[in-house]
Amino acid sequence: MNIPNIDLPRIVVIGCGFAGLKFCKKADSSKFQIVLLDKNNFHTFQPLLYQVATSGLEADSIVYPIRKIFKGKKNFYFRMTKTRKIDSGTKTVHTNLGPLEYDYLVVATGATTNFFGLKNIEKLAMPMKSIVESLNLRSLIIQNFEEALNTQDLDERERLMNFVIVGAGPTGIELAGALSELRTHILPKDYPDLDIRRMQIHIVEAADRVLAAMSQFASKKSEDYLKKRDIHVWTSTLVKDFDGDCVFTDKKNLYAKTVIWAAGIKGDSPISPNFKRTRSERILVDEYNAIKGQEKIYAIGDIAQIESKTYPKGNAMLASVAEQQGKQLAKNFNRLAVKKEMKPFVYFDKGTMATIGRNKAVVDLPKFSFGGILGWFTWMFVHLMLLVDYRNRMIVFINWVWSYINYDRGTRLIIRRFSPKTYTPETEVEEVD
Repeated sequence: MNIPNIDLPRIVVIGCGFAGLKFCKKADSSKFQIVLLDKNNFHTFQPLLYQVATSGLEADSIVYPIRKIFKGKKNFYFRMTKTRKIDSGTKTVHTNLGPLEYDYLVVATGATTNFFGLKNIEKLAMPMKSIVESLNLRSLIIQNFEEALNTQDLDERERLMNFVIVGAGPTGIELAGALSELRTHILPKDYPDLDIRRMQIHIVEAADRVLAAMSQFASKKSEDYLKKRDIHVWTSTLVKDFDGDCVFTDKKNLYAKTVIWAAGIKGDSPISPNFKRTRSERILVDEYNAIKGQEKIYAIGDIAQIESKTYPKGNAMLASVAEQQGKQLAKNFNRLAVKKEMKPFVYFDKGTMATIGRNKAVVDLPKFSFGGILGWFTWMFVHLMLLVDYRNRMIVFINWVWSYINYDRGTRLIIRRFSPKTYTPETEVEEVD
């Protein structure tokens, strides 16, 4: 990999999500050599992936080049490679570029989609955890309406125009709200020959309410918003199977060509037989984010689970948790460099939020909750500020203002045709169109 050997301890960081990015920013590279490994050469702002999928934003407005983020940071090296295996015995990370030795290792590989063993769902449904998957979904949505326009089979036309979203967390309801806005403002103009009123949007949720991780206020308010937008909400409903035309649940069969899977995630760590993991593939760490049973190996972000009295099942897999863990671990390494004791990680809950589209959002703060247009402006401001760069913030803001004023979305493009039946994630190359 052409990483020079210098007289500083080497920290190898795997993954440039929210946790890995924050750690590398805050770690003192005058005290450590930092080597960041990631399969992509960009950082993705995942909370806005659904807007790329529904043509609200261009892909490059929510990604940012890793090398540009760390331009000028001394003793910092980035290599675009996929990590295959971690050998804690020899302190070596094995990648497709070759092996790399470390003094300290930070695993920040995040999460991937959890299909809970449903093989047909895994093969045919649409996940949305990467920019490529969002672009695939964008293509599929538009392809469906192009095909619906040309088919003479009325049942097939309706299946092409229907969408089933599995999972009513923030991603699920935000996606449903965006599809509803497409149905109301965009698709009738693009496809005047189709009766878009026959398009159906379903949300299927195994819990007894939407946004189950948020307050009762947020759940009730969100469900009201969804139903006012003519989105069908199926709570306490389990998805059993999908054959490409019909979603089979324990209550009702829903006919649709497109199933979007937002029902669960699991840890996505490189192979290591020595890491203790939970049922959801998260790595068990102590209060300092050190992996239990390992020496000088840490895990942060979605991949890590700290079990405490406050969070017996670990912190939620949220960007805010990941950023705070990355920042705290970097501070601890900086303290370690000057022979000070590390401090335990304590999550500061600033609140959670979700939007259902134009003028509609819900916000849970530690002491109170609110919604409506104030919640929507709060949601937009927070997400703009969390973007990595001023350029990204400006592009996203201009896109939002344009869409709000003109009821239009300008990226309704099929860059490449997509079919879930032929898609294989193993050969996926992360590119931005």
